[in-house]
Order: sequence, then C-alpha cells, then structure tokens
Amino acid sequence: MSSNQTRKRKKTSFFIRGTYFDYTALFLILFLVCFGLLMVYSTSSYIGNRNYGDSAYFFKRQLIFAVLGIVCMLVVSRIRYQKLKNFSLIFMIAETLLLLLVLIIGSASNGSTRWIEIAGIRFQPSEIAKMALVIYMAHICTAKSKEMRNFLDTVKMFLFPAGMIVLIAIENLSTAIICFVIVVAIWFVATPNLKYLLIFGAVGVALAVAGIFLVGYRGDRIEAWLHPETSENGYQTMQSLYAIGSGGLFGRGLGQSIQKMGFIPEAHNDMVFSVICEELGIVGAVGVIIVFLMLLWRFKFISEGAPDRFGGLLVTGIIAHIAIQVIINISVVTNVMPNTGVTLPFVSYGGTSLVFLLIEMGLVLSVSRQIRPHRERDRNASVPEER
Repeated sequence: MSSNQTRKRKKTSFFIRGTYFDYTALFLILFLVCFGLLMVYSTSSYIGNRNYGDSAYFFKRQLIFAVLGIVCMLVVSRIRYQKLKNFSLIFMIAETLLLLLVLIIGSASNGSTRWIEIAGIRFQPSEIAKMALVIYMAHICTAKSKEMRNFLDTVKMFLFPAGMIVLIAIENLSTAIICFVIVVAIWFVATPNLKYLLIFGAVGVALAVAGIFLVGYRGDRIEAWLHPETSENGYQTMQSLYAIGSGGLFGRGLGQSIQKMGFIPEAHNDMVFSVICEELGIVGAVGVIIVFLMLLWRFKFISEGAPDRFGGLLVTGIIAHIAIQVIINISVVTNVMPNTGVTLPFVSYGGTSLVFLLIEMGLVLSVSRQIRPHRERDRNASVPEER
C-alpha cells in the first residue's frame, strides 16, 4: 500500500492512532482539576458537615464528576475532531431544544431556572451550549469563509447562534455573554474585520444593557456593585472582599479560611477565588492566574499548529471560553464588575460545568494529536494541506 493510500485511510478513520500528544497541556489541565478538588474540599467542608454531616460531601460529588470528565476527555482526545463537522448542526438543534425545555420544565435554584432534572440527574444545558457553539462556529467559519466578507451574509450566519444566546439570556445573562464572546472571537479570528467587530460589539453591549434593566434583580446587582457596603444585596461582595483583604501576601494557610464558615454564600461555587486569596494569599492567587495563562498560551500554540482551519478555530473558541470565564469570575470576586454567577473553570464546584469543560479539553488534545512533528512536516512538505 502506498504512503498516500495509508494517509488517506488514516484521515477517514474515526479514531486517531499513534500520533503526537501534548503532555504539557495535559499536565496543566490535570493540575487545575486536582487543585480544584482540593479547594472544593477546603471551601465546602464546613457547610458539608453542617448540612449533611459529612465534611467531604461536596468533595466526593466533585471527585465523581472529575473522574467522569477525565475519562470523557481522554476518549474525545482519541476521536478525529474533523468528524464533528458532520454533527455541528445536530448539536445546535439538540441544544436549542434543551434550552426551550428549561423554560418549560426547568428546575429553579437561587431565583433562576437554569437546570433540567431527569431521573434524579440535574444538569445545566447552558454549559453544554458553550461547546455546541464552539463546534458550530468553527465549522461554519470554515465552510463559509468567502461569504463572511459580506455583511449581510455574516449577519445570516449569526442568526442561529444569536437565537440560542437569546434563549440563554432569559435566565442566565452571564453565560449568554460568555457565549457571545465565543461566537465573536471565532468569527473575528476567521476573518478579522474591525468595522464589523465594532458593530457586533455595540449590538452585544446594547442587548446586555437591555437584559439588565428588563429584569429587576439584575438592576439590584448593579446597585450592589456600586455600593456594596450600603446595599442590602451587597453582603456576598463585602464578605468576598473581607476574605481577600485578610489573606494578605501569603494567606492564612490552606484550610484556615474564616469567611468560608457560613459568611460567604456559595463559597465553593462562584466565590472560590476569594477563599484562595484568603488561604493562599496574593502569591497563591497570582500563581493560579499564571497556571491559567500557561494553559491558554499552550492552547495558542496548538491552535497555530492545527493541521487545518477547522481545528485552529475550534481551539480558538475554547481559548475564548476559558479566558472570558476566568476574567469574569475574578472580576466579580474582586468587585471589578457586578455579581454574575460565573464559576472559575476547573476550580469551582459544579458537575455539568466540569464534565463538559473537560470534554472541550479533549477536543483540544484531539487537535494536538494531529500536529505533525517538525521532521514529519519537513518530510511531507511537498504534500499540500487543506487550511
């Protein structure tokens, strides 16, 4: 069998065999997962013991999701990501139906209806939407690269994702903002047009402002952001700032947080970074940020070395997802922006978020597996590749 026939057979197979693997990215991912488990135990031990009689209650649940997510990540990393093009529209349709289902039979928590419960298993469809949008936008921007030069065709391309984002924004504006950033980031990398970007950005900001003022409790969060010390809704923000301030440079020590003992609501969820600051200090918090930056930097190299345009845009969307979510979470915890209920990737408690985030990591590793080492690229330089 000729080398060209062998290469063709490999490209048509569903799974990837015997290829390059990015162990640096894998190490950083596993480090963040393990650190997240440690912080979930530290931040939830008090409330777990008080409410369930088990200080490791939340840790055990998160551990199950972490193991499940890692298994899914490794399986997805063996799948040839190009095959996802055939399912991108199906993913979007299925996710849209799930979001509609949330509005009809969704279960509420903390005043928002964001979950679906089936057979005792509760999950958040808006977390799945991020991955569906990444795959769909990467595919559409690859398949219709010429059409994106025209403004009207570009607007048509945004209609389906925009409809999904509106459905998310009804109950979860913060996740809708993250999804909007993912969509725009992939499109802008595919066809950098500053004029169109400014237009889409202005529309996005206008819709976000409308979403804030059309729903009463979101306006209350603006007030709590501007005046946390006097607002009746500023309690969580003030307790978060107390935790950050009391941590100092090196922190109180792992497990020694005072604010997690019932003072900070949802300390193991959205506000976990404030406990990191209190227990590990500014040094520890900066260290966590550096690990995230290292992971994103590694993903940048994977995106640039992707064997085709679809793979590069796929990783770009995942970079945008992690980056904007980290920025929003830390900004909320430090009161740079209003409270939005966004988790810190890999670290905050949340099964749906962790599992599907790790599946996205599997997609990145799948792209990295098809990056040919320098020697092989040089050897096959005469073979044209589709970009």
